[in-house]
Amino acid sequence: MRSITATMSVTLDGVVQGPGRPDEDTRGGFTDGGWGLRYNDEVMGSEMAKGMAKPADMLFGHRTWQDFITAWGRKTDGNPFTAHMNAATKYVVSRTLKDSGAWQNSILLCGEAVETVATLKAQPGNDLAIIGSASLTRTLHAAGLIDTCTLLIHPLTLGSGTRLFEGPAPLTEFELTSAITTGKGVIIASYNRRQGSGPRP
Repeated sequence: MRSITATMSVTLDGVVQGPGRPDEDTRGGFTDGGWGLRYNDEVMGSEMAKGMAKPADMLFGHRTWQDFITAWGRKTDGNPFTAHMNAATKYVVSRTLKDSGAWQNSILLCGEAVETVATLKAQPGNDLAIIGSASLTRTLHAAGLIDTCTLLIHPLTLGSGTRLFEGPAPLTEFELTSAITTGKGVIIASYNRRQGSGPRP
């Protein structure tokens, strides 16, 4: 069975909306997009590169997949992260997307997220990595399908914006497996779900 790791940039008050660009996600009148940019440094880059070095397929929600096409899919800048994103197998979960031909190596998972991802997870293959896709992460966590959470905890509060867990989340215990602090104060912490904790997939 494959494991699923969700990697999220998050503020101290739990906001995950639009860390990468001012126009990344303005839903709900959100005007603080791009809040994560000034915290990038060599330590963060090194830690993210370690994640890329592990064999894994990508798992996206529909909206994040489309946003990443703009951010990465059309670039030819020689950046190793760009090359990694374009070469990786990318599964996109959607009830409305008609096809996944807009980005190379993308495979459409039609239907309800829990059912389609549970089926994918049970198949042999590379582990699955989610970057962003907060709504998908919440849904899969509620179903007990997330095995590892890697949080990039940024030292700021925003007071508004979509939060990682909005509404009740199931009681689930996690074990801290690694933590590192960057030179700009971002804590990169990885947590594994304890065996037997939370809802069963």
